[in-house]
Amino acid sequence: MADPKGFMTTPRQEWPRRPVGERVRDWDDVYVPGALLPLVGAQADRCMDCGIPFCHDACPLGNLIPEWNDLVSREDWRAASDRLHATNNFPEFTGRLCPAPCEAGCVLAINQPAVTIKNVEVAIADRAWEEGFTAPRPPDRLSGRTVAVIGSGPTGLAAAQQLTRAGHTVAVYEKDDRIGGLMRYGIPAFKMEKRHLERRIEQMRAEGTRFRTSTTVGRDVMADDLRTRYDAVVIATGATEWRELHVPGRELTGIHQAMEYLPLANRVGEGDLAASPMSAAGRHVVIVGGGDTGADCLGTAVREGAASVTQLDIYAMPGEARDEDTEPWPTYPKIYRLSAAHEEARELRSAPVADADARLFAASTLRFTGDEAGRVRALHLVEVDADRRPVDGTSRSIPADLVLLALGFTGPAREDGIVEQLGLTLETRGTLARDGDFGTGVPGVFAAGDAARGQSLIVWAIAEGRAVAAAVDRHLTGSSRLPTPIGPYDRPRSV
Repeated sequence: MADPKGFMTTPRQEWPRRPVGERVRDWDDVYVPGALLPLVGAQADRCMDCGIPFCHDACPLGNLIPEWNDLVSREDWRAASDRLHATNNFPEFTGRLCPAPCEAGCVLAINQPAVTIKNVEVAIADRAWEEGFTAPRPPDRLSGRTVAVIGSGPTGLAAAQQLTRAGHTVAVYEKDDRIGGLMRYGIPAFKMEKRHLERRIEQMRAEGTRFRTSTTVGRDVMADDLRTRYDAVVIATGATEWRELHVPGRELTGIHQAMEYLPLANRVGEGDLAASPMSAAGRHVVIVGGGDTGADCLGTAVREGAASVTQLDIYAMPGEARDEDTEPWPTYPKIYRLSAAHEEARELRSAPVADADARLFAASTLRFTGDEAGRVRALHLVEVDADRRPVDGTSRSIPADLVLLALGFTGPAREDGIVEQLGLTLETRGTLARDGDFGTGVPGVFAAGDAARGQSLIVWAIAEGRAVAAAVDRHLTGSSRLPTPIGPYDRPRSV
């Protein structure tokens, strides 16, 4: 604990964002370049080095937060990087994309603003790359065992890196033309620039991980063939089976799933397309769904030049502070949060009809109506109460000629045939069934990440990848020194 009084003398100060008028004209990171490092030393001083650090337990990776806070305060960046990477393969991903349940569990957050754990984390990760602390770590010897990892999202990449470093020969199979899964084509570049992903992929290549892109397992390569060719198979395909909205008018042209829309915008950024065929430019956009994917659609539509953007959230507008009766510390509370995209929409007044920023809270979609050509032109909604029951006299319509459905995901997609070819079992909610050691019941086949857990956070995805790697290592060698941060049945802390 570098400064015993830091939490009393230093106020919380976060990484400043670029001015809205500037950042919506490009796809670069929303934060001011170079403005973080001058802040994090003093912010790390606010860490109290608690006797029982609840931030450890709030993070499924078990990040050693007080340790690297202290090291940052002392400007020992190499040691801080070592402690950070001891529990997290990709801290520059989580430092940018994770909603930071660790901060909700910070003991200081009982009666003060929490330590800026997420900002300190990303500062360490970026400094580690700048200073060359992230050199590839190929194994000293090979085990002679082979593993196929299906899917290159955070779970698949974490599992592959851990197994490669343990000495196994690992091949990652990805159906898209580039590695990264949703981090590549689902997450907009203004939330995480793709260069952060590229340098990790190059690190993994240098360590010996092999990548097979544009290969759909179940069609281009049969899943049961992989099981024959490799000593173990890890299914980390994610939860890509999106939820539908079954209301009248859903068949109208101009209504799309969020994950049909976002990849196209990312492909423009990759240089594959001159413009997105679903571009929001000049259109009245309505996003159905109040989560992070909806916010990603919001920020993307604003940058594409939408005429208006409105986001519907079926839940009531949350309060500014934690409700201690229903969501006591250290649980992750549902409070009003202003993401960068919502800040942009509020300042630009992208949705004049919204309750706050671009969101209409406690709003449920009744139906869509369109024009004679079959294109959507309006969304009809109604206000709902806490039990999601319509409130009489509150129905209305808003203009919509592009509707994006961001209602979340259930389990892995079924059309590729992996489930059938391997004879896997599904849970009632659509996820892959597995045992206490991540096994699917099919010898040598393991399941991890959102495909088995269901839609979750990136920090849980990486934790799953690390844990399944340990399980596979034990299967192949009889024992393992790889860490197991979580079990397959662990869940976030709740009341």
